[in-house]
Amino acid sequence: MGQSTASVPKAVSGTSHKAAVDQSEPLKISVFSTEIGWCGLLGRAETVDRLLIGHHSAADVHQAVKALNLSDQVNSGEKIEQKNWFPDLHERLQDYFQGALVEFQDIKINLPRLTTFQSRVIRELKKIGYGKSITYGDLAKKAGAPRAARAVGTVMSSNRIPILIPCHRVIASGGKLGGFSAPQGTSLKQHLLTLEDESFR
Repeated sequence: MGQSTASVPKAVSGTSHKAAVDQSEPLKISVFSTEIGWCGLLGRAETVDRLLIGHHSAADVHQAVKALNLSDQVNSGEKIEQKNWFPDLHERLQDYFQGALVEFQDIKINLPRLTTFQSRVIRELKKIGYGKSITYGDLAKKAGAPRAARAVGTVMSSNRIPILIPCHRVIASGGKLGGFSAPQGTSLKQHLLTLEDESFR
């Protein structure tokens, strides 16, 4: 992706992005249609655990969640309650995918324990506003590890809450897109960047 192959220094200590969530609350999922395909939103209370975007059907979303559940990437196989969870966020995401200028800084997110470097990358990425972009290398610099562009790419590829954590705004050097792990791949990444650019004007 045009990034440096230098490795990032090991973190001295871990950092958590976990919100204060009542774990006795059942994990919920809601599946809904948008302009860019079907999405799945998982979480509890009003804290988001995961967002799946760009699937071709509701069945594809459920299949993806099932695969994540079986691989223990979704709360170690915890049963998921299906309902119309967090409808306000549904509407905001639907508006966003239709080209409205919507930000999501106020939404609580729940991420797994991160290294110090990963936490810095996420924190700096969330500062990149609507209609803006940043290269992997520049994001690495902002995170305090200027030679760790490839490691930034790894953080982006493991992002489980796209859009709310706007990994689509991180591009490779020379204007190249870099990667995007959503089902529609880099074509969806380009669509999101174009959508924001046109809406921001």
